[in-house]
Amino acid sequence: MYLVLLTYVKPASVIDELLPAHRKFLETNYESGLFVLSGPREPRTGGVVLAQAGSRWELAAICEQDPFVTEGAATYEIIEFKATRTGKGIRFLLDGECPK
Repeated sequence: MYLVLLTYVKPASVIDELLPAHRKFLETNYESGLFVLSGPREPRTGGVVLAQAGSRWELAAICEQDPFVTEGAATYEIIEFKATRTGKGIRFLLDGECPK
């Protein structure tokens, strides 16, 4: 499992212009099952994504396709971790299967 920390490096006006394309990027990766959850950081300095990828390199290659990254508006930090505990509502994350 991976935690992806997105940090904006351009002004909010640039981020806002790229937001529709970024949301499409997110949707594509939710549909593929790669992204599990995401949202903006508070204060609005970037975002956070929880991902289940085959490898760090696979995830990094996909993150490089994010319009925020391709336009030089943000950078990513990928943190790999082994999930060993969850709340009842998301136990499926431990075995990688979605709830029925």
